[in-house]
Amino acid sequence: MRINSEIRARELRVIGASGEQLGIMSRFEALDAAREAGLDLVEISPNAAPPVAKIVDWGKYQYQKMKEQQRNKKSARVSEIKQMRIGLKIGQGDLDIKMRKIRKFLADGDKVKIQVVFRGREMAHPEIGRALLDRVLESLADVAVADQKPVMAGKNLSVMIRSNPNAKNENA
Repeated sequence: MRINSEIRARELRVIGASGEQLGIMSRFEALDAAREAGLDLVEISPNAAPPVAKIVDWGKYQYQKMKEQQRNKKSARVSEIKQMRIGLKIGQGDLDIKMRKIRKFLADGDKVKIQVVFRGREMAHPEIGRALLDRVLESLADVAVADQKPVMAGKNLSVMIRSNPNAKNENA
């Protein structure tokens, strides 16, 4: 951003200190108006025709922009990909605990990659793993949707799920 004498444009569309339009002025007239007000001339939109400049207190303007960026950064949440690994011989109690954790991850807005892990001779029966994964997806159907079909990669059968935007939020 350019301020005061750093502004190069010959003509500027000037906005006053209280937000009123002062019209199109030469750079020198705009600088004089800013000096009379005891403030700075800041080029807001340099790519406009003619460029837009505003008469403001530079320190206060910079502080407000910084605070606005902090608010935007705080409100923008990046969703993570959580991973849940399930063995083929998992008991019902352990599966229930993993399901609760998956529901919590989905409620927080994260995506979850569910992996069914095959060990040793379990590889001979991939249909058992698919049945387990189908059971898991069926029980999560009220809060989640699968991004793609389950994929077999090496000794793992995995699927990526995300929260269902049409689901009712139980925590709200």
